[in-house]
Amino acid sequence: MIDFPLQEVRIRELQQWMEEGEQTSVSLTSLYMQRIAEIDQDGPLLRSVIELNPDAIYIAAQMDQERAQGQVRSELHGIPILIKDNINTGDHMHTSAGSLALSDSFAPEDAFLVRQLRKAGAVILGKTNLTEMANFMSFNMQNGYSARGGQTLNPYGPGRLDVGGSSAGSGAAVAANLCAVAVGTETSGSILNPAAKNSLVGIKPTLGLISRTGVIPIAYTQDTAGPMARNVEDAAILLQVLAGKDEQDAPTQTSPVPIPDYTSYLDAEGLRGARIGINRAYVHELSDEEKSIMEASIEAMYHAGAVIIDHTDLDHIASEDMTVLLYEFKSALNHYLSTLGPQSSIRTLKDMIDYNHLHHQDALKYGQEILIKAQYETSGKLTEAKYIQARLSDWNQAREEGIDRLLREHQLDAIFSPNHTDAPAVGGYPAIIVPAGYRRDGMPFGISFMSTAYKEPELIRIAYAFEHTVPARRRPML
Repeated sequence: MIDFPLQEVRIRELQQWMEEGEQTSVSLTSLYMQRIAEIDQDGPLLRSVIELNPDAIYIAAQMDQERAQGQVRSELHGIPILIKDNINTGDHMHTSAGSLALSDSFAPEDAFLVRQLRKAGAVILGKTNLTEMANFMSFNMQNGYSARGGQTLNPYGPGRLDVGGSSAGSGAAVAANLCAVAVGTETSGSILNPAAKNSLVGIKPTLGLISRTGVIPIAYTQDTAGPMARNVEDAAILLQVLAGKDEQDAPTQTSPVPIPDYTSYLDAEGLRGARIGINRAYVHELSDEEKSIMEASIEAMYHAGAVIIDHTDLDHIASEDMTVLLYEFKSALNHYLSTLGPQSSIRTLKDMIDYNHLHHQDALKYGQEILIKAQYETSGKLTEAKYIQARLSDWNQAREEGIDRLLREHQLDAIFSPNHTDAPAVGGYPAIIVPAGYRRDGMPFGISFMSTAYKEPELIRIAYAFEHTVPARRRPML
């Protein structure tokens, strides 16, 4: 095991060290870069980082200079973070979503959320690998694989291929202490799933809390970015910075003003009196070990003062043929590609398909049937009756007949689920996942809490209390 001074260190500890002069932003950035070299790239061991920011040290030096002058922008000031490689940075790093077709693509400007991070003083250390095109390329795609970045591995467990998708690189990097925190993106499970597989806290926020401008898209109605961290406190700190209204992203206009102080909801007694519904719809999919962890989690919440309401079940909602995602993808991706400017040779979904076909030996290890279906079976105009009906039906099932109905009928503060369910993704509602334990083979197991729109403060309070009641996370043995 490599001795590493920043092992499991929290953001507020890092801030204290910088205030006291024990560390600087430059020294933190250098330590994380060295760790990436030792356990991520040499071997390869994890392959979670797809690209490092050549400006990271200089940004860190600027943050140190500002601190010396008495200016600290936020709790992220000088903190090294990683972001997923489908998020634009208008700097020397590529934005490719792991695709060889976009491997030479430089974004013309920062994504809105990246501007938020820079304003807060965060040091963007680099980009993380992902399941290529955020796992919207092939039905057979291995989670954590991209043609550009290779195969990300899980720092836990025996096989190490069970990394979760598609924010696999962000998950593995945070779990292995290659950064303080990371940003992932989700359409359906792409933050929550890798967070669970890597013993992390992941927040899938309400659609509209964080801008999607400058993020390579899948679907207008489900895409969002969100924090991935080793603890609820750090996730709340990162969420505070990422949230904000953006005139170019319509859903953000419904977000709360002002943004709540999420860290003020870090209440270790937050389970006391909380009414928690238990979703058992997927229990049959769990192993006996996982069922045992789930039941122990429920019992722990009860002893911490929660009111448990059992069998508030939510069935799978998303259609098996991914109707809504498939129809929205062509329109959304073509719009994104059009923003890359005349220097880009990939301007449409068809251009990407053609490039992949021409370079199939390197680009198509798992095929591209989803890209082909989106190109040739949808118009890109979003006028098809099948799409409109599916969108309205999914929305109703996830919201009014799903999460909102259960919350209302049982007067719930949150719904508990083993791992995660697709209902928050389909409905655009928030969910947070927290480590709950480990199987005998070393693989982590997580549980999630979900609620209705913009209830992140309540979910953070409950998750923080659960984390203190069940302090399950342990670092991987690397």
